[in-house]
Amino acid sequence: MTEGTQFYYNLSTGQVEEGAQSPATQRMGPYATREEAARALRTASERNESWDEEDEKWEDYGTPPATDGGTR
Repeated sequence: MTEGTQFYYNLSTGQVEEGAQSPATQRMGPYATREEAARALRTASERNESWDEEDEKWEDYGTPPATDGGTR
């Protein structure tokens, strides 16, 4: 992110703020643009989905495949 104006998404109001106006516990960011800040919740949701999928793969790592009980 370049130096300059930073934008934040305020979790309490749902508004984008220019600069750190609200307490850190009430905001997400910083973001480089107003548009990125406006998409903060969607971006977080998409990242969480991706991380959940990665966690599932990790939890299954090394688990032997299910067998059919030896009948063929």
